[in-house]
Amino acid sequence: MRHAASLTDADADSLWRTAHRLADVARPITLRHFRSAALQVSNKDAAGFDPVTEADRATELAMREILADMRPDDAILGEEFGTTDGTSGLTWVLDPIDGTRAYLSGAPTWGVLIALCDATGPHLGVIDQPYIGERFFGGAGQVGVSGPSGTQVLATRRTEALSDAILFTTFPEVGSPEDRRGFEAVAEHVRLTRYGMDCYAYGLLAAGQIDLVIEAGLQAYDICAPIAVIEAAGGIVTDWQGAPAHAGGRALAAANPSIHAAALDILRHIP
Repeated sequence: MRHAASLTDADADSLWRTAHRLADVARPITLRHFRSAALQVSNKDAAGFDPVTEADRATELAMREILADMRPDDAILGEEFGTTDGTSGLTWVLDPIDGTRAYLSGAPTWGVLIALCDATGPHLGVIDQPYIGERFFGGAGQVGVSGPSGTQVLATRRTEALSDAILFTTFPEVGSPEDRRGFEAVAEHVRLTRYGMDCYAYGLLAAGQIDLVIEAGLQAYDICAPIAVIEAAGGIVTDWQGAPAHAGGRALAAANPSIHAAALDILRHIP
């Protein structure tokens, strides 16, 4: 498999053109339905509430059409339509609307997640928030955020003490009771905890606004794009044992090695 460091400039340019084209095509579709009284919502979980909207499905289909044209040899893993096999060894991992609960509630903290991965993890990622007009991107030689204030380079915070950290999470909405105990064990030691930001929290971490995001119950399409963006900005993303997190499950995203080590020391003791 290829690694991000082995990509030529031509490879990286081509992949980034594709990634930004995917985000560009997703924006108007998601915005067409956002805050619409006519938004159609279905529930994918008979035992609970796992919403999906017509915008989720339409956005992923549009991105798949772009990939069929621009990168027909690559595989696709999408939240709504599963896996399409490829022959290149590369997979586009798509979450058309990460944070559907926020989306249907009218809160602008959802986003479009796009990652390009091989078996070792992501080469590059995009976290796009269409309503605000912000796009966080990182990997394959690029790292930045574009938005209402222009384009800036992303860089994570240098906070060293856990007692000074700002922690974000979607708990208690996601994860098991055991997972929640791990988050709460870390939350006892930080300065400030905020809830319910979905993928936007990862963008804030990469932008140097916060220090930690702790999650559980994730799928690959929830975390691959944030990993690429955060690592390109100088941060670290692992599971709760310090292993790679790109397959999903439990995730610890941290701004720097010091704050990651402090949180990981607590989470490693959670069953």
